[in-house]
Amino acid sequence: MILAELEVFHSRAIAPTRRVALGRRDLPVTPAPGFGGILLAGIVAAYIPVLDPDLFDDLDRLTRQLEAGYSIPQPRLRHRLQTDRIGLQQSVHRLRGDGEELAFEIADKGAAAQHILAAVYAAGAMARESRTGVMEAIRKGMRWSGSIDGTLVAYLSGLSRDHEWSAEAYRDPVAWALGVLDLRNGTARPGRRAVQRRFRDLVRAAHPDHGGDRGEAAERLAELSEARRILLAV
Repeated sequence: MILAELEVFHSRAIAPTRRVALGRRDLPVTPAPGFGGILLAGIVAAYIPVLDPDLFDDLDRLTRQLEAGYSIPQPRLRHRLQTDRIGLQQSVHRLRGDGEELAFEIADKGAAAQHILAAVYAAGAMARESRTGVMEAIRKGMRWSGSIDGTLVAYLSGLSRDHEWSAEAYRDPVAWALGVLDLRNGTARPGRRAVQRRFRDLVRAAHPDHGGDRGEAAERLAELSEARRILLAV
């Protein structure tokens, strides 16, 4: 199942000019960063190791200018953003979900700057209420140095990287945590004391010494601990 997708058009390696254009976008970002923001940050994380280090400062500055809604003079990162796609090569990046597993499909044609720029400009075109969260995820992607896999998804979502979480946890960690601790009743966010009390009650119920399933106890306790960490950090 495709959870997010970005189509990019870019000049070929043999082309005399350096150009990039945005194509089809399916980037759900509610709540931010959402699967769309995770995909954009994943594109940046995948290509940042081969980006010319001389462009890092300009890239960081560009993310902040777009986040603020500024008009961006061209070119940036030695490439020009345009709407015309004639003569450009197509690449498609996807974030897929297979059951509980999330996986990146990162296209490998074109230059690093072209794909990074496409991701950043796609984020810059989003509504202001989503843009900040997505740009924060992109800047986290700029600092990533590991594999482009589930550990990156967990890092971008703010989840522990020591465990495989459900797709719901990656999409909306706070809503997932509220569900795990059965705290979704009402509209008010539960306070620290309520979270701690519910956590202790559910840990006790999950423990094999109190009737919990021994085979499922470790998984359940890991979920409860991560849910508590998320809610107490918000």
